[in-house]
Amino acid sequence: MGGLENGLVNLLNNLPREHYRHAVICLTNATDFAARIRRDDVAVYELHKRDGKDPAIYRALWRLFRRLRPTIVHSRNLAALDAQVPAWLAGVPVRIHGEHGRDIYDLTGENRKYLLLRKLLRPLITRWVPMSRDLEGWLRDRVGVVPARISQLYSGVDAQRFHPDPGARERWPIAQWRDPSTLIIGAVGRMEYVKDPLNLVRAFIALCASLSPQQAASVRLAYLGDGQLRVEAQALIDVAGLTAQCWLPGARDDVPALMAGFDVFVLPSLGEGISNTILEAMACGLPVIATDVGGNPELVTADTGILVPSADPAALAGALARYVADPALRRAHGRAARGRIETRFALSVMIERYHSLYLELLAKTTR
Repeated sequence: MGGLENGLVNLLNNLPREHYRHAVICLTNATDFAARIRRDDVAVYELHKRDGKDPAIYRALWRLFRRLRPTIVHSRNLAALDAQVPAWLAGVPVRIHGEHGRDIYDLTGENRKYLLLRKLLRPLITRWVPMSRDLEGWLRDRVGVVPARISQLYSGVDAQRFHPDPGARERWPIAQWRDPSTLIIGAVGRMEYVKDPLNLVRAFIALCASLSPQQAASVRLAYLGDGQLRVEAQALIDVAGLTAQCWLPGARDDVPALMAGFDVFVLPSLGEGISNTILEAMACGLPVIATDVGGNPELVTADTGILVPSADPAALAGALARYVADPALRRAHGRAARGRIETRFALSVMIERYHSLYLELLAKTTR
């Protein structure tokens, strides 16, 4: 449940081994994602940055860049943008910055301080890599990056790790939910403000109130992920009397297996770049309901799912009701979603595009 980290691990594991010597620099600490790196020659450095501004981090980065002497430094998102200064001072020839999604405190991308920082560091960036066309337009129009220095690249999903699995429901951890007549509405993500899990909980409560007693008894809600809003979400569920129909287990390490047991996937967030969880759900052959924000409309089309306004539980409940009432629509959208992954968002496509970008920029350093 970290799209940026997940994408980085996929790159490290799949870029042609003979072309690259990788090192991962964590400004603070490494996470469990490090254990998913399959290569045995990838160094992981932890700089243990203090909260807030930590001037010592710039010297630490400069010294590390001078020692490693990378040809490419690829920073990701606003928190790591400052790394481009010591990279430039250390003489790194190719400096790439990826924008995976706007900052949690700047969902519209209009924060003056953040815009100014990007504009000040703009001359140091060899190439900007936004994950969506939405972010590409924002970099061009609000940050002032010239189009020639932008390469928009979509994330890719491991369609072997995430795939349709007709037997997934039979292995569901709650025995009472294994009945094929139940319909599991699922979500995966941090239970924090930007992901707006309370929107989905309220929509589920409204859905149950709108259905016949028999229909309402057959629907379930599973939200995989932890965060500050988990307790409040559970409280709303308990007050509504839906405790037995909802499962909020916190973070899980078996997301692919559980996701394959969903019937419908929902992303209720207030802001997104390109959502890895949407891609993963589509790869599992699930219809997707997502809020109409960020890069979501670039993934969810009319034949693969339903887009709804953000922070609108009534609209979300209405979209859920459509899928509850129409199993054929669920199946059709799920099949189309899987097909869209295989043709446009396969992991192999992402790897090839990054490899081509790196080779392009490396060639310019040897001219």
